[in-house]
Amino acid sequence: MVALDVMEKSASIEVLQAELNDFLGVVIKIEGELESVATAVEAGRRVARQMGGRPTVDVLASPESQAREAIESPAEYNPLIQQAVVTLPAEEVGTDMGQAEEALGFIETQGFTAVFDAVDTACKAAQVEVVGKEKLGGGYVTVVIRGDVAAVTAAVDAGKVRAAQLGTLIAAHVIPRPSRSVLSLLPQ
Repeated sequence: MVALDVMEKSASIEVLQAELNDFLGVVIKIEGELESVATAVEAGRRVARQMGGRPTVDVLASPESQAREAIESPAEYNPLIQQAVVTLPAEEVGTDMGQAEEALGFIETQGFTAVFDAVDTACKAAQVEVVGKEKLGGGYVTVVIRGDVAAVTAAVDAGKVRAAQLGTLIAAHVIPRPSRSVLSLLPQ
């Protein structure tokens, strides 16, 4: 989500979908003018690397129409992990997010105990709302919270300390004024 936010804020792109893969990651599919897509992908790659990720990126110039049949997937829900594995952007995005004072916070851990305690600590530290949680496989779990920038920052700071004490903190990040694409892919 952090990479997608940076991508959309760096160039004019449109998100097609997000798809979980079996290698503890998410494939974010975007489209737009070739130069815009290349700029956005490079910005996303940079921020993902800064956060310790090892992104694989590619830009397909004028994808063949038949190839799109394999590239674009229908929405898919996996009942085993109880969440979507292919997420299409929501048609309408709530108007109460994206304002200057609004933010999203992410705390990602390896292990449920650490993430549950981290989100409880985060909610006790500041006035925030839990948006949802995503399971990425391999025990990786991300919890998403929202609220004003100061509250989300305080909550994420408190939550990441607690997560690191109990398990493996993978990442913690605050996105002020999240982009429309990020808002459209939030857990429902």
